[in-house]
Amino acid sequence: MGLKKSFSKDKTKCTVTFTVSAQAAQGAKQINIAGDFNSWSSTNTPMNLEKDGSFSVKLELDANREYQFRYLLDNSKWENDWNADKYVPAPYSNADNSVVETFVK
Repeated sequence: MGLKKSFSKDKTKCTVTFTVSAQAAQGAKQINIAGDFNSWSSTNTPMNLEKDGSFSVKLELDANREYQFRYLLDNSKWENDWNADKYVPAPYSNADNSVVETFVK
């Protein structure tokens, strides 16, 4: 898993590429990403299956914010990003959420 970030020239937007490796996908047929950026919809942001078995999606987010998120594998299993910027306790479950930070350095 991993997060790749690039900022717009004016530093107001951050394009984040979210990737779930083939190993982390555990043979999943589909993966959706849910988080603060899509009102925690488990269906609005499907990830693309790559030729190597990994999944990825690019999202343009506002810069200088933190976004909580998780991956949903095959509509049944929630996973965190192994390389998230940090983790915070989820307010509605006994688990943690991944966090991506889009702060301009």
